Amino acid sequence: MNVINNVRQLRSWSTINKGTRCVFVPTMGALHEGHAALVRAAREIAGPNGNVAVSLFVNPLQFGPGEDFAKYPRTLIEDLGLCRDNGADMIFAPKADEIYPSDRSIVLHETSLSLALCGTSRPGHFDGVCTVVAKLFNLVQCDDAVFGKKDYQQFAIIRRLVRDLDFNVVLHAIDTVREADGLAMSSRNRYLNPEERAQAPALRAALVAARDSWKNGEREPAALQKLITNHIQQHAPLGRIDYVSAVDATTLQPVSSTTELVVIAVAVFFGSARLIDNIELK
Repeated sequence: MNVINNVRQLRSWSTINKGTRCVFVPTMGALHEGHAALVRAAREIAGPNGNVAVSLFVNPLQFGPGEDFAKYPRTLIEDLGLCRDNGADMIFAPKADEIYPSDRSIVLHETSLSLALCGTSRPGHFDGVCTVVAKLFNLVQCDDAVFGKKDYQQFAIIRRLVRDLDFNVVLHAIDTVREADGLAMSSRNRYLNPEERAQAPALRAALVAARDSWKNGEREPAALQKLITNHIQQHAPLGRIDYVSAVDATTLQPVSSTTELVVIAVAVFFGSARLIDNIELK
């Protein structure tokens, strides 16, 4: 497994492997079993003769003032082992100054899908995501890229990025990997104290309750959102709800008569940890 730390070496690796299918998994490190599932999916897509590339980069552009950039967990040695054990061929683990020149002056700006959900409380976050993903796509020269559905809005925005900027990259969305009690795996789960960790699975339970209500005929987004809010407030009193929202899965706009797939997304603070989850309603 190649471990690369600078752009020059990465360009050399990409040139040497030109013509070999490359499947890319961009991450911020602090990897867990959810990331392992992405790497394994990439390995399957690449096949025995392709390459699986993984980035480990805590992107400063997607953290706002007062967010957890400085204390975001950095576990490089453990991350390298997880990537190796799940089939990665190349790891790109640069420092920030390798990605962003000190006098950088260009940032991508998303103007539609980022206005709702997490974008409301994290202004500029998705501009940082778009900028780094575009740079990584250019550097890695991948044919495919794999993302998890837990960050549903992120995937929708990257799908739009690929379309609008004509990246020749095929995107793959992988279902959220969960703990035994239903909590979506996240690098930020390690911030939870025991009491918060005990209550955090209420997010998934609330979404499942909304799905059951949907299956029983409830189609009013406000009613589903209220059901979820009430469930979280009752079963996770330590949680502070950021948002509960039902939107069109493609446009992230309010559900309409033309919506084919609904996604209900939630974000809840437990102390300083902001957890997100979602569920699709077909």
